[in-house]
Amino acid sequence: MSRLSALAAHPRRTIGALAVVLAAVGITVGSGANFTAHAANPSNTFTSGTLSIGSSASSALFNAPNMKPGDTVNGTVDIANSGSVPGTFTLSTSSPVDTGALLGQLDLKVEDCGLFSGSTPPNCAGTNFVYTGKASGLTSAGLGSFAPSAKHRYNFFVTLPSATTNAFQGKTASVEFDWDAAA
Repeated sequence: MSRLSALAAHPRRTIGALAVVLAAVGITVGSGANFTAHAANPSNTFTSGTLSIGSSASSALFNAPNMKPGDTVNGTVDIANSGSVPGTFTLSTSSPVDTGALLGQLDLKVEDCGLFSGSTPPNCAGTNFVYTGKASGLTSAGLGSFAPSAKHRYNFFVTLPSATTNAFQGKTASVEFDWDAAA
């Protein structure tokens, strides 16, 4: 007689033996005393920084009526990172109004005079130009990274070249200088 035949012949013994095995497994699994531990790092806080531009001038840097060939006008503005994170700053132009292509005639130089030292402004030495070209050609000039609270002075020079012809008499032009920053 095989083992299966013996189990089939005595079903009560078979069921009893299975019940004892299941009970033993249940007790073993159910009484699994394990060591446990727990640690926590509560109140994690996150705050995003700010990137903000401060400008000493909220209006035009120039008002240069009646320029004649050879005239140069200049304007100065202080630009600051008034935010809490460093940012990469750029200068560009927008909103041109140009009768007779005067912006394409005007020579523009933009000098980064440097960083303020506390409240002391830097000296503009005429050596660190971030843009030199026609006023119509300034699409974007990289100014570098400004740390939080860093403030630079910029000096703008606009010249109507001496070789300007009569074709530019009575022409007008205006353009907006835009300061942008990205973190």
